[in-house]
Amino acid sequence: MKKKGAEILVECLEREGIEIVWGIPGGQAIPIFDALYDSKKIKLVLTKHEQGAAHMADGFARATGRPGVCLATSGPGATNLVTGLATAYMDSIPMIAITAQVPTKIIGNDAFQEADVIGITRPITKHNYLVKDIKDLAITIRQAFHIATTGRQGPVLIDLPSDIAKAEMDFVWPEEVVMKNYNPTYKGNINQIKKAAEEINTAKKPVIYAGGGILSAGASKELKAFAEKTGAPVGLTLLGLGCFPGTHPQFMGMLGMHGSRTSNLAMHDSDLIVAVGARFDDRVTGNLAHFAKKAKIVHIDIDPCSISKSVRVDVPIVGDAKTILTELTKQCTLRKHPEWWAQINEWQKAYPILYNRKGALKPQYVIEQIYELTKGKAIICTEVGQHQMWTAQFFKFDQPRTFISSGGLGTMGFGLPAAIGAQFAKPGSLVFDISGDGSFQMNVQELIIAVEHKLPIKIIILNNGCLGMVRQWQQLFWKKRYSGVDISIQPDFVKLAEAYGAAGMRVSKEEEVKGALEKILKINDRPALIDFKVAREENVLPMVPAGAAITEAIDYKDVEFA
Repeated sequence: MKKKGAEILVECLEREGIEIVWGIPGGQAIPIFDALYDSKKIKLVLTKHEQGAAHMADGFARATGRPGVCLATSGPGATNLVTGLATAYMDSIPMIAITAQVPTKIIGNDAFQEADVIGITRPITKHNYLVKDIKDLAITIRQAFHIATTGRQGPVLIDLPSDIAKAEMDFVWPEEVVMKNYNPTYKGNINQIKKAAEEINTAKKPVIYAGGGILSAGASKELKAFAEKTGAPVGLTLLGLGCFPGTHPQFMGMLGMHGSRTSNLAMHDSDLIVAVGARFDDRVTGNLAHFAKKAKIVHIDIDPCSISKSVRVDVPIVGDAKTILTELTKQCTLRKHPEWWAQINEWQKAYPILYNRKGALKPQYVIEQIYELTKGKAIICTEVGQHQMWTAQFFKFDQPRTFISSGGLGTMGFGLPAAIGAQFAKPGSLVFDISGDGSFQMNVQELIIAVEHKLPIKIIILNNGCLGMVRQWQQLFWKKRYSGVDISIQPDFVKLAEAYGAAGMRVSKEEEVKGALEKILKINDRPALIDFKVAREENVLPMVPAGAAITEAIDYKDVEFA
């Protein structure tokens, strides 16, 4: 039976197990949307902006581990996906973006709503395709899903000209995907694993440094078993939060610029760092010239390009974290490291992460109360800024895929649409979007999607009337020359929420926090928003200044409490 290209696309999506597509139509995309009209398996969610569609697909993928799918028309529709694609690419999130394109015969002629989507997105996708022949469509879709979900995961884009979407051919489902030039390594080299085990078994001050690659590999249980057998303390990257229990006695806290001083000092003083699913980015290492000079480094990563890219690695192991950790744990001996732990416990007592509850309502207190009321049993999405770091510091994540945030790109406006994607993915879960007043306004239009689909997302705005993280940098490093950060003239967020059909309330006193949170936890038929009026000049501390060593943190003794 002959099928149109758009119908082949939809059937392929169905066979790949896709149940939701987020997107917005346009002239060149009409054939695709027409084919979706007949689908009994795929729910089309009409977003208000293509960036929102990309972040929703991203949030779905982070919550489930399965690829999210977004759809846009040609030209501005496709270019509006760019920020979402770059966000997913930087954080290695599996996603399929489908963009409509002008007919093949006029590509390159500056046609109406034409853009070189392939050229634009090549640097921010794992791979991209321009389909020029309907005969290539089905296998292209199969390859796209295979590439997105294997190896170091990431977004893949398919650009589909409208004439190919309307052309017809007999559909044949490609049962197998064979790609001669794409064969990710999964099984680690056994000799390298044995070398790593030898280093671990003789180390006196080992540290485990784990990141988002643990989540991608589904290796949280294996990481916990490895840590408990080796007795090594564990520090996590921002995107690794939840891959090792935040309440575990071996967890030191987040690493890096706003991480715990214990984690950073342990990395600095260590004689062996075992890095798993992390890439030694600048926010973790600080000044490379001073990073972990005493330590040998074992680096486990599925992406060979990430190994020795930033730091010298003594024992590289390329492959799947789950498989390698399983074998490595077998090779390691049971150890406790009492002297090393005595030093770590001393640091923990000397350098706790604190804040001063005097004065105006403190954002850290709000996050602590969310944790207490939920007992950590929630999916927490964030925007980007101070609130993101406070969440990482004060909320204890025990389960994988419960912290959803933009890491590598640092995308403001990510949290609300990502929370919508996560709530679609996990309809029975409690989902929060913890936001700043600046970030929230960047994709506020997507709130209507949560209202339309009766998604009970809890939106927490930590409203300090400014772009807080930039203001903090200007305070600490630019002599308090506050330029472009005052956003105190803003909408009434409670009325705005109500205008969209969501519940809204405002809190400005500490004693009101718990009651307000308890109220929104009972609202299950629509999103609910609380506008928390918090201290304007509260800072995220500790903080390693850009270009400094990770031991050179600014702490509370260095900065007056707000």
